[in-house]
Amino acid sequence: MHAFLDFEAPLAELEGKIAELRALAQGDATVSIADEVKALEKKAAKSLADLYADLSPWQKAQVARHPDRPHAVDYISGLITDFVALSGDRSFAEDHAIIGGLGRFRGEAVMIIGQERGNDTESRLKHNFGMARPEGYRKAVRLMDMAEKFGLPVLSFVDTAGAYPGLDAEERGQAEAIARSTDRCLGLGVPLIATIIGEGGSGGAIAIATANTVLMLEHAIYSVISPEGAASILWRDAARAKDAAAALKITAQDLKKLGVIDDIIAEPLGGAHRGAADAISNAGEAIARALAAYRGVSADVLRTQRREKFLGIGRGL
Repeated sequence: MHAFLDFEAPLAELEGKIAELRALAQGDATVSIADEVKALEKKAAKSLADLYADLSPWQKAQVARHPDRPHAVDYISGLITDFVALSGDRSFAEDHAIIGGLGRFRGEAVMIIGQERGNDTESRLKHNFGMARPEGYRKAVRLMDMAEKFGLPVLSFVDTAGAYPGLDAEERGQAEAIARSTDRCLGLGVPLIATIIGEGGSGGAIAIATANTVLMLEHAIYSVISPEGAASILWRDAARAKDAAAALKITAQDLKKLGVIDDIIAEPLGGAHRGAADAISNAGEAIARALAAYRGVSADVLRTQRREKFLGIGRGL
């Protein structure tokens, strides 16, 4: 059973009662609970639908960060065949926060770049919770260079709270590495499709998301700073993250209206963590449509389209 979020407390209570009834029936075969379980399941389904019908921005942030939400490795394993990981920035080290390599998407050769958070204590430490150091972004640039050399579309999967803010990262040029990765995205002569699958945080996200098409999962978030960080700056109170989340316009629905993203990918009822296979399949369909739109488009047109897309954000508001 997956973990319940704070706002899902009524649902957790119902599912707990269902589990208790089933345990009681297993202990005593003479007890008939079918009707009671059916009624509670119906009530739980309605509660889930009601909860997710109108999530607040802060609630969406919680869903986007759910520990059971599918990560980049899950999208790669679900959508990419013949994947071959490529490591290192050819300058300093391998950064496990950004994974990348060659593979095939529905038979077409592509380059993959993704931010991986990890799914347990050991893997989260290995991947630094998805927060890349400069060598991670320099690896991304290396992979984009390779993709352009061989004429391969680039698919990126964005999921990070932000670039790593540690002293060692700053000493090795974190800001410069992010800027160069963003610039490389803009200058790519091949299609770049970015999919925000969880949390798209600050420059750490934009470094691999300055794409021809930016897709976003229904309950993902995308922002210049985390709600907690914004609350600390604006009000000197991280507890006001809920207010900051609403003000920042971090949801897919708000960002689509503002023209920051291009399309929203539907999630299963209750979030991607309740139906990972369906969420990944939906993402695959959206990526396929986006790629098809750029088939046969020249490098100059791709660069111009990408440049105009980002220059146009915010105009006329």
